[in-house]
Amino acid sequence: MFNPKRLWVLPAVLISLLLAACGGGGGEAGSEAGSRSGSAGIPATSAGLITLPETGQTTCIDATGAAIACANTRQDGDRRDGVAWPNPRFTVDGTGNCITDNLTGLMWARQDGGFRTWQLGLDFANSLDLCGFTDWRMPNRKELLSLVNYGAANIGIDLLSSGFTFQVESVVWSSSSVAGSAAEAWTLIVLPGVLSQGPKSGGSYVLPVRAGP
Repeated sequence: MFNPKRLWVLPAVLISLLLAACGGGGGEAGSEAGSRSGSAGIPATSAGLITLPETGQTTCIDATGAAIACANTRQDGDRRDGVAWPNPRFTVDGTGNCITDNLTGLMWARQDGGFRTWQLGLDFANSLDLCGFTDWRMPNRKELLSLVNYGAANIGIDLLSSGFTFQVESVVWSSSSVAGSAAEAWTLIVLPGVLSQGPKSGGSYVLPVRAGP
């Protein structure tokens, strides 16, 4: 039997699902929530929109992995969508112990805080007094990924040349717990610049961050 109410029930359900999907980032923990209005410290341009930076990719390749001219390939090296990187991207402060990302506005410790379990890493970062600031914390996974230059052949060498002095061959903790697995947290494997999951009871390096400058 025809029911006129069904004419508006289906659109209403679809709209609800779309709004829920736009919320994104479910399962993120700690300071992750603070970055949802933008990407790693880059402010939102308007409600529901964020301004993403360029990836750093400036080259293009074919199916065999060989470098090719970028024009009209529609690859990232051709389009270069997003906010352009400032030059210099990173600035070391006067103490020599901290480095500010001029793209995201985040200030990082140049040197890592050692190899620790996840909880000890949180405690270390939260209690850190460095470069005249005490509001340090462990970065969320989006903030860690913001350090990755996808156009670099070696992420570790790129970070060292940018001014960092931490163990670039390492795995670095984020404050973000893995959704559905409270015993695990997201980590950044630095050299390939990829995220992975690790047990919180295990060990990884800690790289404190704060909202600079």
